[in-house]
Amino acid sequence: VGAAGGLVAERVGFPAGALLGATLPVSAVALSGRAMEIPAWLRNMAFASLGCSLGAGFTPDFLSNVGRWPLSLAMLCAGMLAILACCASILVRFFGFTPRAAVLSTSPGALSYAIALAVGGGIDTRPVMVLQSLRLLAITLTLPPALLLIGQPGAFWGGLPPPILGWPVSVALIAVAFVFGRLGESRRLPAAFLLAGMMLSGGLHAGGLVEGILPGTLVFSSFVVTGCVIGSRFTSLALSDLRGLAAAAVTVTAVAIALSALFAVMASRLFGIGFAGAWIAYAPGGVEGMAAMAIALGYDPAFVATHHLVRIVFLIMVLPIVLRAATRTRAD
Repeated sequence: VGAAGGLVAERVGFPAGALLGATLPVSAVALSGRAMEIPAWLRNMAFASLGCSLGAGFTPDFLSNVGRWPLSLAMLCAGMLAILACCASILVRFFGFTPRAAVLSTSPGALSYAIALAVGGGIDTRPVMVLQSLRLLAITLTLPPALLLIGQPGAFWGGLPPPILGWPVSVALIAVAFVFGRLGESRRLPAAFLLAGMMLSGGLHAGGLVEGILPGTLVFSSFVVTGCVIGSRFTSLALSDLRGLAAAAVTVTAVAIALSALFAVMASRLFGIGFAGAWIAYAPGGVEGMAAMAIALGYDPAFVATHHLVRIVFLIMVLPIVLRAATRTRAD
C-alpha cells in the first residue's frame, strides 16, 4: 500500500512524494480497521538506510559550520519547553485533561517513552497515543506543502546533483549500520539505527573516504517504509477515540506547529540559519520522518537529524521532571 502511494505521489510531483504518498494511504487503511504492521527488521533497515543518507551531509566543508549549532540547539530546547507548557495548559484548561495526562499527550516527541511513563504512572494511554499520532501525521503531511507555498527551496546540495554511491558500497554501509544499530538499541539509545547510519556514513564522508548519496531505489524504499511506519501507528486506534479527541488534537497540533515556526523565525534572524531548514529541525515530528523530509526536499539533513536527536534526548531528560511538577500541581 505504501509503495503504491509513494509511486503515485512521485509521479504527480507531490513534495516528498515517497514519504507522504506512503503515509496517507497506510493511515487510511489502518483507520478503516485493517491491521497494518511493519516488521521490526524492515523498519530498522530503512532507518539505517536513512542514516546513511544523512551522513552524506557531513563533508569537510559542512563540518566547518558546526560552530553555529550550539545556539540553535539551545533555541530548540527553549522551543520544546514552550510547546510543552502551552499545549499542556490548553488541554488542562479547555479540554479537562489531568496535568499528568496533558504533559504526556503534548510531549513534542519521544512517543514510546511517553507511553511507557503513562503505563508506569497509571495514566490512560489512549489520549497520549491519539494526540501524539495525530500531531506526527499532521506535521508530516503539512510541512512540505507549507514550505513550498512560502517559497523556501532546498539548498543542501547547492543546486548541483550529488554523486551516487555504487551498490556494493551502499549495501555494505547499510549492513554495517544495521549491526551498530542493533548494539545501540540493546543499550536503549534513541533512534539507534538512524544514528548508527548517520555516524558511520558521516565519518566516512567527513574523512573523504567516500563521496555521494545512496542510489535512488534505496532512498525511495527507505522513504516508503518510514511513511508506512508513521501510518501504521493508527492501527490500534478506534474511530470513536479519534472523534472524541479530535478538537483537542487539532488545537494543540496547530499551537505546536505555530510555536516551532516562531522559534525557527527567531533562530533564522538571530543566528543566520535558513528558516525552512530551522523549521524542519524544530518541528515536533518524528526523527526519522523529519530526516527523510529534509533529504527529500533538499534541506540540510545532518543539521535536521542532529537537532531531532538532541530533542529526543532532551525530552527523555526533562519529561520525568515536568511530570513530577504536574503531579505536585494536581496535589496542590
